[in-house]
Amino acid sequence: MKFLIAAVCLAFAATGALAQDKKEASAAQKKQQERMKMCNEKAGDKKGDERQKYMSSCLKDGGGEPSAAQKAQQDKMKACNKQASDKKMKGDERQKFMSSCLKDGGGSEPTAAQKKQQERMKMCNEKAGDKKGDERKKFMSSCLKT
Repeated sequence: MKFLIAAVCLAFAATGALAQDKKEASAAQKKQQERMKMCNEKAGDKKGDERQKYMSSCLKDGGGEPSAAQKAQQDKMKACNKQASDKKMKGDERQKFMSSCLKDGGGSEPTAAQKKQQERMKMCNEKAGDKKGDERKKFMSSCLKT
C-alpha cells in the first residue's frame, strides 16, 4: 500500500514538473508587462480607488498622460466651467450653456475660415429665399461650393 501511495505521489510530482515548462512571452505580452511596470512606477503612493482609476487609465492609453486632443477638450471644459461659474448659472440654464460653449470651442472667437463660411452660409440662405426640400438642398450645395 505504501508503495502504491509513493508511486501515485511520484506520478503527480512528475506531471507537475512537466506542466511548469515556461514558454517565452510573446511581443504583445512583453509590451503589456512593460506598460504595467511603467504605470506602477508612475502610480507611486496612490492607494485604493485612486490607484485603480489611475492604473486603468494608464493601461488603456499607454502612459497615463492625456493626448493632445484630450488636453484640448479638458481646456475647453475648464474655460466653459469658469464662464458658467462666473455667471452663476445652475440647472438647465448651465447645461444648455455648457453644451453650446463646448460646441463653439470653449467660448473663443471663430477663426477667419469659420467667419468666412458663416458669411457664405448667410448669403446663400438669403438667395435661397422660399425654396424648399430637394430644390433648396441642391441650391445651397452649389451656392456654398462657389
